[in-house]
Amino acid sequence: MLTSQAFIQSPGDVFLNLGFFTIRWYGLLISFSVIIGLFISKRLAKSRNINPQYISDILPSLIISSIFGARIYYVIFEWSKYSGDNFFTSINLFNNVIQIPSFLAIWEGGIAIHGGLIGGFLSVLFFCKSKNIHIKTFIDVLIPSIILGQSIGRWGNFFNNEAFGIPTDLPWKLFIPIQNRPFEFINFQFFHPTFIYESIWNFLIFLLLITIFYKQNKNNSVRPGFISCLYLICYSFGRFWIEGLRIDPLCIGGIPPFCDGGLRMAQFISIFLFSTGLIGIFFLRLKSYKGKTRSNG
Repeated sequence: MLTSQAFIQSPGDVFLNLGFFTIRWYGLLISFSVIIGLFISKRLAKSRNINPQYISDILPSLIISSIFGARIYYVIFEWSKYSGDNFFTSINLFNNVIQIPSFLAIWEGGIAIHGGLIGGFLSVLFFCKSKNIHIKTFIDVLIPSIILGQSIGRWGNFFNNEAFGIPTDLPWKLFIPIQNRPFEFINFQFFHPTFIYESIWNFLIFLLLITIFYKQNKNNSVRPGFISCLYLICYSFGRFWIEGLRIDPLCIGGIPPFCDGGLRMAQFISIFLFSTGLIGIFFLRLKSYKGKTRSNG
């Protein structure tokens, strides 16, 4: 059993408790991500000759569809946590305890980013078709804010004591309370803070995408879809190896913590999205090459 002092420890999931109303860190981080993402995306939209008002217009449906997608995706693969005796949970609302279906208690954690991306993409698809907006250009404008939001949102896992990795005694180890540990690791105290790994990785991707975005503008070399494809490649590459450290995977045909006899869903999707990004960039470069060939006669 690992017994050395923890380097990182969550203070709890509650930011502010007013008795009749509770503000949780997860919700606060999501709200902050939305605000900063709105600001960034509006600036990027303006630089690509897209009406910044479109960003405000799509925001409500984008948030709702992403949250619904992320939650539904997670609940489908973890239905045992929300069925049977676990179907209902209690909440305190204005000093009244009421019962609600547990799958609605999203503040307790349990969302999957890949489900959020699916939900968000569907929202953007319908919006662009209704407004006659070039979808690849519009997604390129949104993507930097999305990956930054992922970077910020990962800290919600820290406050909820979730999404951590295998046991470790490294200097940056994370202490997990016994009630939050999987049964297989009940005697271990310290774990890989995989949320930090992904948060840092995502922030580096954000810096890369922003740099390339403005470089394209400056060099007049905008290729709609390139930023989105690069996001798929970079995020999927990082998520694949970070997912390998986690002990709470969503599994296909296997059982956590290691999906023995099956596959880790996040790694499977990461391979698919990584390949999609590579194929997308290949066709973008092919299209660009053909365009230069025609122009050179």
